[in-house]
Amino acid sequence: MRALVLERRGVLALRDIDLPRSLGADDVRIKMHTVGICGSDVHYYIHGEAGPCVLREPMVLGHEASGTIIEVGSSVTTLNVGDRVCMEPGIPDFRSKASKLGKYNVDPSVVFWATPPVHGCLTESVVHPAAFTFKIPDNVSFGEAAMVEPFAVGMQAAVKARITPGDVAIVLGAGTIGIMIALAALAGGCSKVLITDVHQPKLDIAGQYEGIVPINIAKTNAKQQVLSHTDGWGANIVFEASGASKAIASLVDLCGPGGTIVLVGVPVHENSLDVAGAINKEVEIRTVFRYANVFDRALNLIASGKVNLKPLISQTFPFEESVAAFERAASGQPSDVKLQIRVSA
Repeated sequence: MRALVLERRGVLALRDIDLPRSLGADDVRIKMHTVGICGSDVHYYIHGEAGPCVLREPMVLGHEASGTIIEVGSSVTTLNVGDRVCMEPGIPDFRSKASKLGKYNVDPSVVFWATPPVHGCLTESVVHPAAFTFKIPDNVSFGEAAMVEPFAVGMQAAVKARITPGDVAIVLGAGTIGIMIALAALAGGCSKVLITDVHQPKLDIAGQYEGIVPINIAKTNAKQQVLSHTDGWGANIVFEASGASKAIASLVDLCGPGGTIVLVGVPVHENSLDVAGAINKEVEIRTVFRYANVFDRALNLIASGKVNLKPLISQTFPFEESVAAFERAASGQPSDVKLQIRVSA
């Protein structure tokens, strides 16, 4: 089967590769249409590893996807051949303690697309459990449906924040996930969301949305802006989506008394967090790892029109230009939010 294969660090090839094809009773076979390029895909491409996950053999990339069902397993009753679908890429062990607790995203045995040694979905077709496959409403495009996966991270952050209607939040980092968090926070009830970055093009894109206030921290003091928008109190919720050491060090300072800090960005280096300050403010600190039980809700919000992700799709490449698409993603152009690859027409 033809696929985009990461042969080793820094080496990609669009070639044929043997992939699992057997269809279980509870599975569906999906002809791939659109696959988004995630930051983790790029990280594996550049570094050959991400935290404890190390590339040791060729791996197909991609986990943000949409497509059309071309075959269903004998026990599948909720989906049919011809259905347009998007897929939640992590498959847990349903018998695990994490799954029983409803926190299947932290199941140590979860099988997640494009996480070594598991192959991803940048290929002609995939087999996936029907339980983690969601029918796309008619008014949602394949491109938007492939954005459900990163938006689900934003949804998880909003859920973990326990937003109270009217809250004022700030997001540190205006990358793809940062903007997704801001949109999810607005949909979840925030009255406004400030978002910071040093790249003006990304802030300009985020600032197109009503309710999002962009702040270029290369030119403006973030704390002063937060105090200005909260009558001197501080943000009710601070979302960290950059993983940057300076951002993490500023979290408690930006948060108002009794507020909440939500950690989403994964730092590469050791960081300093003002624990004493957090205690004095009685700040609650929560963390996000992927998502659980929000994929269908993310899709519902997009279909409702309350969340518009179309402006975030920077460019879509044909399958034959997949390597060029990854080279573009690796270049880190400030005006890019989401690059996608169209696998089939």
